[in-house]
Amino acid sequence: MRIIGSGLHRTLDFVTVVGFAVAPLALGLTGFAATLSYSLALIHLILTLLTTFPGSPARPVPFAVHGVIEGVVGVALIVLPWLAAWSGTPRTFYIAAGVVILLVWATSKYRAGGPDPAA
Repeated sequence: MRIIGSGLHRTLDFVTVVGFAVAPLALGLTGFAATLSYSLALIHLILTLLTTFPGSPARPVPFAVHGVIEGVVGVALIVLPWLAAWSGTPRTFYIAAGVVILLVWATSKYRAGGPDPAA
C-alpha cells in the first residue's frame, strides 16, 4: 500500500541523510563502515536535492527514478554486511538502514495518479 506522499518522503530523505551522517560518531563505526556512512549521507543529500518531487520545480531526477535508486540501495545495504564480512554494530546498522529504506520505498507513492497524501 502506497501511503507515503512526496512531501513526507522528502522529509524522510533528509532524516536519512542525518542518520547516515551521525551514525559513525553515535555508533562508533570506523574504517570503511564509517566512510561509507558519510558517503551515503552526501549521496542521499545530492539525490534528494536533484529530485523533482511532485509540486516542486523541475530537477534532473524524476521522483520515479529516485524510487528505483532507493529500492536498489535498500537491497544493497542489506547484502553489504555479508560481502564486507562485518559483524556486530556495522552489520546491524547497515541491515537496519536497508530495511528502513525498503519500507519507505515500499510505502511511497512514486507515480502520479490520484491525490498525493502528505504532499
